[in-house]
Amino acid sequence: MAKTVSVAEAKRDFSDLLSRAALKGERFIITRRGKAVAALVDVTDLDALQAVSAREEGKGLLASLAAWEDYPQVEELIVDLYRAREQARDRGVRKLP
Repeated sequence: MAKTVSVAEAKRDFSDLLSRAALKGERFIITRRGKAVAALVDVTDLDALQAVSAREEGKGLLASLAAWEDYPQVEELIVDLYRAREQARDRGVRKLP
């Protein structure tokens, strides 16, 4: 599960967060005023996302969704995204079943 940190925390602790992402595979969602604006992830996570994106580029939404089965942490990523959206003050989010 990704940990949520504010921009101020990310600036202050960047070296530590970077080490934890690179060496331990931890994920961080960076927020500004409670809204998720960026993520800090291990480069292998990014490579996996980019590979899926490149493979499915131009094939439509359904093909892109089907490609996510190659990404083993997809359920965890979706839960993390919903959790970040729930914390955002500017819009609501449907509850996960």
